[in-house]
Amino acid sequence: MVATTHKRAGEAGMAASDHGVSIERRDRIAIIRLDGPTPGNLLSQAAMTALLEAARGLSTDPYLAAVVLTGRADLFTLGFNLADGDRMGALPLAERREALSVGPRLCAAFEALEPLTIMAVEGWCVGGGVAIAGGFDLRVAGAGARFYVPEIERGMNMSWGSLPRLVNLMGPARTKRLVMLAEKLDAAKAAEWGLVDELAPAGGALDRALEFAARAATMPPVQLRMCKAGINAYANALAPVAAALDRDQYLLAQASADYAEGVASFREKREPQYRGE
Repeated sequence: MVATTHKRAGEAGMAASDHGVSIERRDRIAIIRLDGPTPGNLLSQAAMTALLEAARGLSTDPYLAAVVLTGRADLFTLGFNLADGDRMGALPLAERREALSVGPRLCAAFEALEPLTIMAVEGWCVGGGVAIAGGFDLRVAGAGARFYVPEIERGMNMSWGSLPRLVNLMGPARTKRLVMLAEKLDAAKAAEWGLVDELAPAGGALDRALEFAARAATMPPVQLRMCKAGINAYANALAPVAAALDRDQYLLAQASADYAEGVASFREKREPQYRGE
């Protein structure tokens, strides 16, 4: 279960959890923090499952105005934990396919939340972190934030239903540069491209996100949700069609020699040699 504390606005402190996910409530605002045990604040299966549970748990509160997701003060996440990927690789196909459902379900659960959702990013936000960001209404980045999608460099496709969301934010050409060319974006460039909505001073992303959240909390809760529903229905009308097969495409990529080469070269800190195999 996700550790939860109920705090009034202005109060500090939160409960710890072994998977690094906790929730703090401040009246009509929920703050979710990802602060796991790995140096890179990696998205382990346990952490992703806890984030999924957090989003689903918050979905039943009809008065919640805003949900803020943040990571550590020095980084959001360096992405999916490859050790979990190794363990998945030994599973039968049906079980591996089910295990790979956690990421897309997590992104979809945050996207489906009716309150305003805001992600606050400091430091690196890599791979799965970018996929999660695409499902949020707003993204606030501190001046030192960096965004990077290395999946293609590891012999993988970008999945979790993220491509339509990223195209909505940045357009097709810039999404291709981020995903296909694995360009690294600093906070200013991410804002210029549309991936980031608001820049904050280094260390100030959460404070700025909470300002947006506080503004949302002054609005009538039902009308706030109706406006969001209308905007998202139009923006995401074709998204399920575009992302329907990306999990199975990942399974196909995972069975290739290029996937094995991508992961091995990353671990061995060398340039990969891809052959389309």
